[in-house]
Amino acid sequence: MLINHDTRCALDHAVDLLNTAPDEGAPEGLPDVAALRRFVTARAVSGVRVEALDDGDLGAVRRVRGRFAEVFAARSDREAAELINRMVAEAGTTPQLTDHDGHDWHVHYFAPGASVADHLAADCGMALGFLVVAGERERLRRCEAPDCGRAFVDLSRNRSRRYCDSRTCGNRLHVAAYRARQRESGTAVGG
Repeated sequence: MLINHDTRCALDHAVDLLNTAPDEGAPEGLPDVAALRRFVTARAVSGVRVEALDDGDLGAVRRVRGRFAEVFAARSDREAAELINRMVAEAGTTPQLTDHDGHDWHVHYFAPGASVADHLAADCGMALGFLVVAGERERLRRCEAPDCGRAFVDLSRNRSRRYCDSRTCGNRLHVAAYRARQRESGTAVGG
């Protein structure tokens, strides 16, 4: 599957934002405006005046995060498409070609001067929509490690990725399975 740089960045932003959501094992990843500013800066989200971000932006970005979670949890392409269409329309998209900051020509879907929430909803929503259109929605996944559940986009060739990070979640489960097999074989031999 061919995904251009800008779409990949938008998918990464969507996943990164989703993974800031609090859950059983992790606290709120965007607890305050300072955290939102760090999030936007670290991801070089273009067209956002970081110093102007406020509590209203924080609440709006958290709501967009919830909408991304709904897309990831959608039971069908139709449901995902309806969620994406609504989110992108409400963001007031204004597609435009741009070649800023040394990047080749690409499309921005957010309106000039859009809030950070509308920016993320439009650009990331269109990137998520790209996967639906390509028949690749199943690439939107949650980590299968029992104590994780972080979001990721499986861009492997054969769609076989199961963990958000094979070096942490994947290795941890493989080591646990190996140790369990060793215990079982030790019990069976000694039994």
